[in-house]
Amino acid sequence: MTKEELKIVFFGTPDFAVESLSRLVDGGYNVVAVVTMPDKPAGRGRQLQQSDVKRYAVEHGLPVLQPVSLKDEAFIEELRGYGAQLFIVIAFRMLPEAVWQMPPLGTFNLHASLLPRYRGAAPINWAVMNGDTETGVTTFFLKHEIDTGDVIQQRSCPISRHDDVEAVHDRLMVMGADMVLETVDAIIESTVKPIPQDQMLTTGQQPTPAPKIFKDTCRIDWTRPAEALYNHIRGLSPYPAAWTVLKDENGNEVTTIKVYKTGEPEPFGGYPHPAPGTIMADRKTVRIACADGWLQILTLQQSGKKRMDTDAFLRGFTFQPNHHC
Repeated sequence: MTKEELKIVFFGTPDFAVESLSRLVDGGYNVVAVVTMPDKPAGRGRQLQQSDVKRYAVEHGLPVLQPVSLKDEAFIEELRGYGAQLFIVIAFRMLPEAVWQMPPLGTFNLHASLLPRYRGAAPINWAVMNGDTETGVTTFFLKHEIDTGDVIQQRSCPISRHDDVEAVHDRLMVMGADMVLETVDAIIESTVKPIPQDQMLTTGQQPTPAPKIFKDTCRIDWTRPAEALYNHIRGLSPYPAAWTVLKDENGNEVTTIKVYKTGEPEPFGGYPHPAPGTIMADRKTVRIACADGWLQILTLQQSGKKRMDTDAFLRGFTFQPNHHC
């Protein structure tokens, strides 16, 4: 079988998936249909917005399916009608068994971690938030439990100390697209030798969870060590962004501030140590006390305002002596 003869259905939603889809199309692979999320209302006007994958598919004349339910019988029959031998899933919902078992050559997923590390919805964020120095991409065949299928290929990628999640995301997106094509070629050539994830765990090791990130996950707890918060903030930057509440001396909320970038953790210089959340500000800089040191805030966004560097922010905002986080 050649890449022109192999019929592929592609499942995906965000820009992370578009890189792989475009490489398949540009490479002459036979993508017969694309499955993506239904259009969703967004913005002040609540107008329907297409997913990144749908926009690409429409621009390139690919048939698009947008089922509300992946278990809908009409959708499953339409999907079956394409006669695809292989499904590829990237940054999409969990598929029901009736879907992922449909193609004779299987369904594989591109996951942005070195499985079995970081199973779940937000692997890139959690790798950076946890201060990891390495992550990567994995292709694996789907099975019942999420992100547990047999591994086809893996490739690692370093995380530098100054990377935020956007930088890591963009590197993995390109690296992952390379691996998707390599995986498809290996399936065509029947050279795939999948490895069960259980065999990849060392004695006593457990898979690392990477659960979906909620608003509370993003709140900065200034009682944590400065190093942990340095990683926490860059692991959520630029989206969905770490945030903190600025309060007055009575504990009343003054405003909410998103923090996108900080300097390296700085040790406290004297005694007694300030309480966590204490703010030290002048006309150009802002430092906030953590459990064991300071973090200088470099880029932030006040609620209702634009994102900006701290010195620009301070031209229009003055911290009072009783302000704290």
